[in-house]
Amino acid sequence: MKKIGFALLVLLFSLNNTKAQTTINRDPEIAQMIKAVSKDSVQLYIQQMVAFGTRNTLSTGTDSKRGIGAARNWVLNKFNSFAKSSGGRLSAMIDTTTLMPDNKRVIAPTLLGNVVATLKGTDPNDNRIFLISGHLDNMRGSPIDGVGDAPGANDDGSGAAAVLECARIMSQHSFPATIIFVTVSGEEQGLLGAYFMANKAKKENWNIQAVLNNDIMGSNNSNETNIIDNTRVRVFSEGLPAFETEKSAKQIRQMGLENDGKARQLARYVKEIGERYVENLELVLVYRNDRFLRGGDHLPYVENGFAAVRISEMNENYNHQHKDVKMENGIQYGDLPEFMDFEYLRKNTAMNLANLANLAKAPAMPESVKIEVKNLSNNSYITWQAPKSGNVKGYYILQRETTSAFWQKKYFTTEKEYLLPFSKDNYFFAVQSVNETGNESLAVVPGVSGR
Repeated sequence: MKKIGFALLVLLFSLNNTKAQTTINRDPEIAQMIKAVSKDSVQLYIQQMVAFGTRNTLSTGTDSKRGIGAARNWVLNKFNSFAKSSGGRLSAMIDTTTLMPDNKRVIAPTLLGNVVATLKGTDPNDNRIFLISGHLDNMRGSPIDGVGDAPGANDDGSGAAAVLECARIMSQHSFPATIIFVTVSGEEQGLLGAYFMANKAKKENWNIQAVLNNDIMGSNNSNETNIIDNTRVRVFSEGLPAFETEKSAKQIRQMGLENDGKARQLARYVKEIGERYVENLELVLVYRNDRFLRGGDHLPYVENGFAAVRISEMNENYNHQHKDVKMENGIQYGDLPEFMDFEYLRKNTAMNLANLANLAKAPAMPESVKIEVKNLSNNSYITWQAPKSGNVKGYYILQRETTSAFWQKKYFTTEKEYLLPFSKDNYFFAVQSVNETGNESLAVVPGVSGR
């Protein structure tokens, strides 16, 4: 029998109006982890990475104090130190390959190493993977200069620091799903480390559900416009999927799903969860895969069919990106730590952690989500099946107008069907699984049934 569900908005007021309404429900465990994110920790990570002089992928790999090799080993040692508090669940390695010269940004055979830490999930039936990435390598004015000093404090010491801090805190907790923390190399050579890992993941059928790529997210100001703001951060996401677009183009066009691919759903999720847990931070969704003339390590993942987004600061200062350290006409150039805002980096790191934790604690996405279209009707009937893993309390049905960027309404049910008194012609819908502690899965937009 079809069941009609209705949204319940309960306003609680005492007679003397002293009781406040609860507007945000946070998982206490995640809230505890957010409090543990330390501005001092991320600053210390940045200072140590800068102390290696350069982390250019073409820099020395054998010096114990300078270059990309020393930086890789330091990150590995940090991961291994975190593993001591993980009860054997966190393990780390340097995953290597050899880059051959391309007469562009790789001028000699070069060892490329991604430092990877894996926090194994506790549910043997849950093979989901959630991944956070930042690139360890950097560059100064020339991408093939592996000798000169290149501090790389923000690009991308900030992303690598966020990865390390998330690993430090999350290794002390357990999650049903697996979380991978990675600092990649070869980004400035053409996203080579990310391609190496994404291609490997595709070949080996890793069940990667979400990739959070953090690149340049620790400074609060822009050159030229001179805007200073540490309350907003950007989330870039692709629209039409880069992976097998031809196969899905017909359905995308018929249902108007240009803004509802996996990356866009992930971006909406990142915004909702990030703003739920981190105060004084707005996540600004940018409906582009990346900025003009630039590219990030999320691109290899979306090209392989995974949901991936790029997280970057709101206002970039190009005097401190890809520049030799120098003073010229009264302007200091170079990617130096004194131009960073470590409180801003703390907030952006906490936002990443909140999303990773909520995703890894949540049940898997519901299966076989369908909307009935066999009859002309002003109602919308949606059905689905239980997820493959996770303890499910119930499901959220999400609703928004077709012109809205964000989900506007959310209905809860314990059933596996829902009849809404709203026309499917006028709205988009999706379904999430949710558990007892309120951790939601990613949203699934229904396919059609009944034709």
